[in-house]
Amino acid sequence: MTSATEVIATPEIDTDEETDIDSPWQVIVFDDPVNLMSYVTLVFRKIFGYSESKATRLMLEVHQNGKSIVWTGSRERAEFYVQQLHSHQLQATISRVD
Repeated sequence: MTSATEVIATPEIDTDEETDIDSPWQVIVFDDPVNLMSYVTLVFRKIFGYSESKATRLMLEVHQNGKSIVWTGSRERAEFYVQQLHSHQLQATISRVD
């Protein structure tokens, strides 16, 4: 039992962990010499539900610039999307938005 004069310590919160959870993450897809552009467009449509025009625009960005940020959001969802992209033999990773 605590007396009225005792102070109860509050736990410290690791702000890095909070930032990790709260900050958005990007899914980045990299160009590769194997997959056809039409296949990459199809995968973007299937995984992200993008329209033909958006999927094509992102595929061209990957092809011309070597990479493209194809999605931004929660870390858990970003990791899921990267797993899905890997299962379709696309090179992808996540990166925290700075």
